[in-house]
Amino acid sequence: MAADLAALKTDLTRRMDGAIETLKREFNGLRTGRAHPGLLEPVRVSAYGTEMPLAQVGTIGAPEARMLTVQVWDKSMVSAVDRAIREAGLGLNPMIDGMMIRIPLPQLTTERRAELAKTAHKYAEGAKIAVRGVRRDGMEQIKGFEKKHEIGEDVAKTWQDEVQKLTDAYIKRLDEALAEKEKDIRQV
Repeated sequence: MAADLAALKTDLTRRMDGAIETLKREFNGLRTGRAHPGLLEPVRVSAYGTEMPLAQVGTIGAPEARMLTVQVWDKSMVSAVDRAIREAGLGLNPMIDGMMIRIPLPQLTTERRAELAKTAHKYAEGAKIAVRGVRRDGMEQIKGFEKKHEIGEDVAKTWQDEVQKLTDAYIKRLDEALAEKEKDIRQV
């Protein structure tokens, strides 16, 4: 029985880690006051007859605190990359310099900061919902074991308590990640 709990806990932990990783990727796409290559991660470029991530057509860098650069590998792709960045809805205005695209990051307005904080909350809430869904699946598995008489009522209660403790720990980690992102957004 202990092996079943360990396997269940490992599976739930893996799935909850996935929710945290997804949240981190979403947070990287939110622009704060500093340049970060992850800001351009959601940008997709029409290249070679397909949509591909920007990182597959050029090297993204952050040489300064308020500047991103994209060194495009294929000269024929420069205008497509420029267009993709402009149309990505990030509020960025790239400048072409040969095969290098420079993207200055404008100062964030108070309204934009509030909007970014609201978006961060939405992403965090989505991650919490995912973690709670994993908890629900775990609880249902435990109830299934109990119904099949593989475990007793007291063991089921112990396992459910373990799943709840795991869920609470992950929700706390999500709240901490949100607080950190809000701090980044609010900084000048």
